Amino acid sequence: MRLSELLSPARIRVPLRAADKEGVLRELVEMVGNGGLSDEVLAAILERERQFPTGIGYGVAVPHGKTPALSALVVVAGTTPAPVPYETIDGEPVRLFFLLAGPESAAGAHVKALSRISRLVRREPVRGRLLGARTPEEFYRAVCEAEAT
Repeated sequence: MRLSELLSPARIRVPLRAADKEGVLRELVEMVGNGGLSDEVLAAILERERQFPTGIGYGVAVPHGKTPALSALVVVAGTTPAPVPYETIDGEPVRLFFLLAGPESAAGAHVKALSRISRLVRREPVRGRLLGARTPEEFYRAVCEAEAT
């Protein structure tokens, strides 16, 4: 499974408008695009954050949650112009976000997507390209090119 198969420019926001953790999470959940189910998706994400924050370091966070409100795994992404305070492994604020949400039945795909994101963002040149993207299309192209190498 490739991250580029789960993402699309329509599911990327560059830049995110929110300037705090909860605002960013709300904005990302809105992009999941399930209308009235946004509250359920947000609740799943916030519950996971309470259990164990999802800031993986390198200025990256991968908030995620499982909810029956969705029928399949959804991935959205975005960057913020300024670093957002966030609980992270290395104590650094975050500018690069990938949010995953889906049903319990998609747990395998969920884990594979988390692993794929983690491998991609560990590479500094990839993080730099994602953070430097000025449009969703440019961000998506950077993901596709990173997966090709």
